[in-house]
This record gives sequence, C-alpha cells and structure tokens, in this order.
Amino acid sequence: MHQLIASPQQRTHLLARPGTKQGVQLPIARYEELAHAASADALVPGWLAEIARTVWDLDIAEQFLTEHVLVRPRTALGYSRATWEINKGCNFNCEHCYLAQRKFEGLPLPDKIRLIDMLRDAGVLWLQFTGGEPTIDRHFQSAYAHAWRQGMLLEILTNGSRLHQSSLLELLTVMPPHKVTVSLYGATEEAADSLTRTPGSFRRVMRGLKAARESGVQVEIALIITQHNAHQADAMREVARVYGTSSSEYGNISPTYDGQPDPLATQAPDFLDRSTVFGGCPAGHTFFHVDPFAMATMCKVGREHPIDLMSAGLAGLTALPAIADGQMLRTGGCTGCRISGTCRVCRPLAEAYQAAEAPLNTYCQHGQGAMA
Repeated sequence: MHQLIASPQQRTHLLARPGTKQGVQLPIARYEELAHAASADALVPGWLAEIARTVWDLDIAEQFLTEHVLVRPRTALGYSRATWEINKGCNFNCEHCYLAQRKFEGLPLPDKIRLIDMLRDAGVLWLQFTGGEPTIDRHFQSAYAHAWRQGMLLEILTNGSRLHQSSLLELLTVMPPHKVTVSLYGATEEAADSLTRTPGSFRRVMRGLKAARESGVQVEIALIITQHNAHQADAMREVARVYGTSSSEYGNISPTYDGQPDPLATQAPDFLDRSTVFGGCPAGHTFFHVDPFAMATMCKVGREHPIDLMSAGLAGLTALPAIADGQMLRTGGCTGCRISGTCRVCRPLAEAYQAAEAPLNTYCQHGQGAMA
C-alpha cells in the first residue's frame, strides 16, 4: 500500500501522506519526474527520499517508487474535493438535522465502487464521507477502503457511535484517514439524548471517543450548540480537550435543505455566529456534493438541478459550474438588498431560510438591527 500520494491540484502539484496534515507542494518538473519513475518502475529519487525523511520521518530511500508512492494522473476536470452522502440513514434522530428525510437507501456496492472511480477521475483528492451516519451503511468499510486505495485523503463526518467497533478501528489504523470529525451533542446523557432523541446516544458517543483514543485514531470534535446543551458549553469544551486533537463550535442551525423550519427551534440565540462575511464560494467549480444515489449538486444545501452521475458519467459534471453560478445569484427575498455586500449567508442557504419562513433574526442582519 502507498505511504505517499503525489497528485495534481488545479495549478499546483501536491505530495501528501495519509493520516497526516503535512503536505508539500511540488514543482511541475518534480511531479513529471515521479510520473515517469512510476511508469518505469524506478527507484525513489533522492530528493523525494530526503523530503519523506524530513517531513514525515519516513525512510523510503533506495526502494521502488511504486511500492510507496501513488502518483495520480492529471484529469480533464479541475475538481479537488467532494462530499458524499453515502446513506441518509442514521441511528440517531437529531432534532436539529438539516436532512428532510433519513431513509436507509443507497447504491449497491458495485455502483458505489463505480462512483468512487468517477470521483477519482474527476480529480477529487479530498473526499468526505457523510450521511446520515456513514458508518452504519453496510458498504461503508468496503467503500472507504476502495477510495483510500485510489489515493484519496478521506474524512469521516460521524456521530462517533460506531467508533468502538474493532473492524472499523482496524481499518482506520491500517488505512489512516485525513480526518475523523465527531459531533458532540452534550456533556451529559440528559442534554445529548434530548437533542438526538435517542436514549443511550451519549454513552455510545463517549464509548467511541474512548476507543478511538486508546487505538491511536485521532479525532476532531465538533461541538453542536443548541438550546438543549448551551448551558453545558464549557463542559463540552472539556470533553473535546480530553478526547480530541482540536475542536470547533457550531451554533447556527439551518432549516432542512428543502426549506422545512423544524430544526430552527433548537437554536440557542447567544451562540449564533455572524462574524464572517460571505465572500463567495467555489462550490460547483472546485468541489461538489453527491447524494446516496449519485446525484451531484454544488453542495449539501444547494441541490437544484442534480446531475445523475450513474447515467451521465463524468461528462455530466461539466454542467455543474453554470448550475452553481445560477444558484449563487441573490434572488427572491434578497433581491435589492443594500447590505448584501456584508451578508453572512450564502444564497442557497438563504433560500432555505426563506422557504422555511424563518424569522429574520435567525439568519439575516436586517433582523439584528442593521440599516438597509
């Protein structure tokens, strides 16, 4: 199995090691040298052996390149990232969930493998497995292993409830992910289970976090702050400090992606974050989202005019940039807004809020006293 990945990325070339955050940009001549060496089954060049030793403490000197380095070819498409909703099904029933439905449905394994190969051929290097809860999909481990072998840097967005499983921990040890992000819904059973609406969910998450730590699988923890757990924010931060390599906090709860307002009832007003001005997004241009049936859209929220990759193939993705540009235009309730230049909400998300008839103070500066 490969220990390093050399991959084109738009106008650059990247050298990466699965399971680590360190990466090295390669001059085009160095990438071309590696591609030639791989095709000729040559030895690791001296300069690469020095980089591997210096950056990752990895000794690959005087060994065959193809035994340690996967050199990804150039592709006609310029995508570098994708998110894949492998299955919307979930073993929790979270009150704040943005999914409109959580059905256990998806592609058969051969089509999952075909989809992963298409993502590779589109240029995708960073692939996020999401759901629902991705680890409960019956094909998750097979799909993960195949994507890893194709030279992708993998992230799992999970509730952590299955992280204690020995087969999953072994997989993540042998084929290390780029990132495992675990959502934390509280610091006690009472708070967390009331948000997930699943008795025992907190105990399962903590079991998963402890098992991951004991196995050396590093996780980042996402603190989901709602009215159920806002009073426990400091205690949740302490859980993240003990079990995570890093943490982030999310208090902005959105409607479902098709505009249903129910999740908004969980918002904790003091934790709404509007500090970052929306300055544009490359969704549909350098990354995209795929649902359980291989329908590609610009992102998780902007799901208009989906492209069926199973029938259209890679060629279907050529239509995605124009579709994304159309969705990013400010229309509907935002037409004519005179403070749109400092807006904190992207167009597809604003559309979901408007469809949900959400109060302005849940997402818009007008609702915070800003002058129009």
